Amino acid sequence: MQRALSVSRTTGNRSTFPDWYQAIVREADMAEVSPVRGSMIIKPWGYGVWERIQQTMDRRIKEMGVDNCYFPLFIPLGFFAKEAEHVEGFAKEMAVVTHHRLKAIDGKLQPDPEARLEEPLIVRPTSETIIGDAFSRWIKSHRDLPLKINQWANVVRWEMRTRLFLRTSEFLWQEGHTAHADRADALASTLQALEMYREFSETVLAMPVIAGEKPENERFPGADNTFSIEAMMQDGKALQAGTSHYLGTSFARAQNIRFQGDNGELEFAHTSSWGTSTRLIGGVIMTHGDDDGLRLPPAIAPRQVVVVPMLRDKPEDAEVLAFGEALVRDLNAKVALGEPVRALLDVKAQKSSDKRWNWVRRGAPIIVELGPRDVAAGQVSFMRRDVLRDGDKVQSRQMPREAFIEAVPGLLAEIQQALYDEAKARLTANIRTDITSFEALAEYFGPAEEDDEAGAPFRGWVRAPWSRPGGEALDAVEARLKTLKLTLRNVPADQPSSFGACIFTGAPGVEEILIGRAY
Repeated sequence: MQRALSVSRTTGNRSTFPDWYQAIVREADMAEVSPVRGSMIIKPWGYGVWERIQQTMDRRIKEMGVDNCYFPLFIPLGFFAKEAEHVEGFAKEMAVVTHHRLKAIDGKLQPDPEARLEEPLIVRPTSETIIGDAFSRWIKSHRDLPLKINQWANVVRWEMRTRLFLRTSEFLWQEGHTAHADRADALASTLQALEMYREFSETVLAMPVIAGEKPENERFPGADNTFSIEAMMQDGKALQAGTSHYLGTSFARAQNIRFQGDNGELEFAHTSSWGTSTRLIGGVIMTHGDDDGLRLPPAIAPRQVVVVPMLRDKPEDAEVLAFGEALVRDLNAKVALGEPVRALLDVKAQKSSDKRWNWVRRGAPIIVELGPRDVAAGQVSFMRRDVLRDGDKVQSRQMPREAFIEAVPGLLAEIQQALYDEAKARLTANIRTDITSFEALAEYFGPAEEDDEAGAPFRGWVRAPWSRPGGEALDAVEARLKTLKLTLRNVPADQPSSFGACIFTGAPGVEEILIGRAY
């Protein structure tokens, strides 16, 4: 059987999921490794997906009353030194600039010893410190609050083990930052951002998630509370797809963000920060991809309908092209999922069969193959990427031209929903709730080999009661989980009214928490 992709998710009874993921990134023209270790080149199709994520999320950010801005890539080292817990969390990942000039010395280009910076600069790993510095100047009175900003930017965190889109030394993201007069308003803003991420992930990315609070050991460095959305990939692992942090007044105290309250007293502001990144693209690949390649939700597909004309260097080619041009023009006049349809006529000088499989790999939601017989019959032959095959056979469907044009908005909405429903069913079916002890947890997940990622069996997640231990007790829980390569994901927002005993300590449970292997 011909497949569009060179690697399947499984070979025999063994998972080849990591190789399959890399094959999609490569063969769907999403990205490639760059000459700079740990960094990636995002290719036009992959960047087109990121642009769609930006555009649709940016509208939601602005609806929250948040304004966009931009802050420098370089941050003085001293800014981080003001917040000890924050710098400790990022110290091992920071890229540092120490010189401002190169010089040829003994025929070799190297940093000029005389051009050493008085204070080293950190290449932005996140922007709480430099934005806090600006907030300290912008905020003087309670009338200046709340202050809400966002920036779309790149950040650098020097990763040792990288994987395109999921973990790279440089990646693209958005980071929101807000300042408020009190805890209640700041926490409400933190949770508003979390809910925006949940809704965006589920309705735009068609990627179901569970929103909740991270345990103490998984908090953002310096935060009082961290919340996340967790998505389940097709190999059962968790992907943290977005985070939102209530920072209390710790960053305000470090950066002297104070305001005069209505009582005339100076008070420290309560701040929050929240972010998502190009990691979302990795999540989409691992949630929706199949053995033929990527399947893109129509909401983020750069091209929703691709028309592939079957040209044979014959006189009727002109009629096929004219038919295709008119079809694309009429499709682009339609509206689907609240926006104009994005249709393309692929006229590249390639064999039509090669172009078809190229668009299958890329995950275009609807692929039209247009030949002289279709033109003569006034019909359209097309494939839906979400249900490409009936068994092993590729499904081709036919509709009269006008009926197809009218049907496309509904078809795109149907594909969007079908991808979500498929992923939601997988998530729901693969969360165990019947494990009541650590021994049972260890037996269920089994040992995890450090360098045999592909060999790990599918296990999904476990949702279990716990007593919310802290300090050394939590450290002990983390150490036990680490031997199984398991992590605490989050405490889901929806909780039952009563709980069993904690599977780690045996003490009465106070909430349920998700446990699983993760990216």
